[in-house]
Amino acid sequence: MSGHSKWSTIKRQKGVADIKRGQIFTKLANAIVIAVKQNGGNTDPETNFKLRLAIDKARSFNMPKDNIERSIQKASGAGAGGDLFEALYEGFAPGGAALLIEAVTDNKQRTVADVKSTLEKNGGTLAGQGAVSYLFDRVGEIVVQASSKSEDEVLDLAIEINSSDYFKEGEDVIFYVSPTELSQAKNILDQKGVSIQSAEIVFKPQVVVNADEEAKTKLHAIIEKLEDLADVQSVYSNVIV
Repeated sequence: MSGHSKWSTIKRQKGVADIKRGQIFTKLANAIVIAVKQNGGNTDPETNFKLRLAIDKARSFNMPKDNIERSIQKASGAGAGGDLFEALYEGFAPGGAALLIEAVTDNKQRTVADVKSTLEKNGGTLAGQGAVSYLFDRVGEIVVQASSKSEDEVLDLAIEINSSDYFKEGEDVIFYVSPTELSQAKNILDQKGVSIQSAEIVFKPQVVVNADEEAKTKLHAIIEKLEDLADVQSVYSNVIV
């Protein structure tokens, strides 16, 4: 079982109160639009699983139902989402930690300039395509509340959902599955009454490395600066923050 370090973990620790409400809602709305756009304009979360995940994430941040519905309506309009694109940037934090930065943008030149500037101002560097992405795997991640479950019960769940890896983090258990099996795994856990905290497709480091406290502090700071950029959706690292 591997370690765990990514944007969603930091998000859970910080809470919505530490993030500008309007900014995070805009990011969530953009994720909804992209989910519809990438699935041929399908606005049904029952058949568009990426949209379902985007809506679930929006709800986890207490995004109002009206905001969610407006985002879906915007995405389903003529030419909707045509000016929004997903982008993935690679870089290094101070000390050499690998970073993957997911963004949704209507202007890639602006976004790459913002990412590059933020990295350099905080001791990091922007890297070329493929420089660090080979260190990560694209996987489905399900975080469940499992404080009342024994080790054997957690193992049984892992086997049933065909989890490739899992570990405990506080009162949560984090399962990893194939992205193509995420929907089925989530449904199995729902049917068993397991409390699901989040379910999303993420970049998981193949090997998690440790760092000294000074490097961790700098890494945490640079991730927060990147998260504050309007276009950045998620930041992943191969170092435990």
